Amino acid sequence: MDNKVLKTIESLEKNKFSAKYFETSNEAVDYLLSKIPSDASVGIGGSMTVKSLLIPEKLKDRGNKVLFHWLASGTGEMNSIRKEALNADFYLSSTNALTMEGKLVNIDGAGNRVAGMFSGPKNVFIVCGVNKITENTDDALKRVKSIVHLNTKRLNLNTPCARTEECHDCKVSQRICNITAIIDYKPSLTDIEVIIINEDLGF
Repeated sequence: MDNKVLKTIESLEKNKFSAKYFETSNEAVDYLLSKIPSDASVGIGGSMTVKSLLIPEKLKDRGNKVLFHWLASGTGEMNSIRKEALNADFYLSSTNALTMEGKLVNIDGAGNRVAGMFSGPKNVFIVCGVNKITENTDDALKRVKSIVHLNTKRLNLNTPCARTEECHDCKVSQRICNITAIIDYKPSLTDIEVIIINEDLGF
């Protein structure tokens, strides 16, 4: 574990988050599955990290009720799952950036992902690769703005950043940078555990 990760974990714990570090994603996924009962319902916020680790499939295969709107068949079902996920037993997502000050920094489009982190299920797991660690909040916000075009391209959105790969602070209808949330300290009603993996994961 390098000093950057060690400092991040120390800061998270000072801010009353739980934090775990794993060298590999396989170890992290095994740990995560051990912490969630097989009969629990699990809400998942939009996350390339969680998706790439096949966590939704692993949970479903062993019997968990998985509420992940990316698996929905249409807009109506997607919106329904977004809301239902906020009442699940557990909530999983990643974070756009994690600061060495122990803060979670996110920019969201609809808001369901960030809402689930602090105003949904009591038990929340945030899965994060070391590539998302930044020195401070300013650097975190710069990081998010620098990679947002990867998401707009993935979603085939007609935004300036999808064309130029730079943030224009656009005012178009398909903009996905609508809600900025910085979790400075453990939310009063939510237990958050941050799982840091020594790999580059997600955007």
